[in-house]
Amino acid sequence: MTLDELRALDPKDMPNWPFQAQVLMFILLMALAVGLGYFFVLGDQLDKLNQSRQQEATLKQTFIDKKRQAVNLDALQQQLKEIDASFGALLKQLPTKSDMDTLLTEINQAGIGRGLQFDLFKPGTETRTAEMAEVPITIRLTGSYNDLAAFVNDVAQLSRIVTISDISLSPASNNRLTMDATARTYRALEPGERMNAAAAK
Repeated sequence: MTLDELRALDPKDMPNWPFQAQVLMFILLMALAVGLGYFFVLGDQLDKLNQSRQQEATLKQTFIDKKRQAVNLDALQQQLKEIDASFGALLKQLPTKSDMDTLLTEINQAGIGRGLQFDLFKPGTETRTAEMAEVPITIRLTGSYNDLAAFVNDVAQLSRIVTISDISLSPASNNRLTMDATARTYRALEPGERMNAAAAK
């Protein structure tokens, strides 16, 4: 059929069209129906199928990870026990509230024992976490370089954890130095303080 013959066809008289035109119209209608069906019905279903496939891949990976953890459960539990034990040992190195005065005296004695002059020794406001409290101590010492270094070493050797930070040195008279620093020590919270910290969270 030619294009002119197709244009001459009457849409209201389809049953009397030539066979070729009827076949062509049938094919066009079927293609339109399939296209609309795909767009309105299958398009959403295919999107859901793709989402389900992605979810399946994610769930498979999650399953593999959980299976790996389950297989290694005994080793992980043993590792957790070791971590708890080492954490408990570290907590025991922290002074309690009643030990703090003794620790402050030990830091002071470490400086005096090296012949250093304390110009400032001021404990600050403690900062609490769930397990411990950090106590900053602002210090200013005057002495020789070697004595100041020996003092820092002595503080590091104390039985309790004490760190020294924010160190600044400035010259003083008679070949001596003034050291400004912050010594930080940590104390274990009392059981009541732990409960209050947990309740605050």
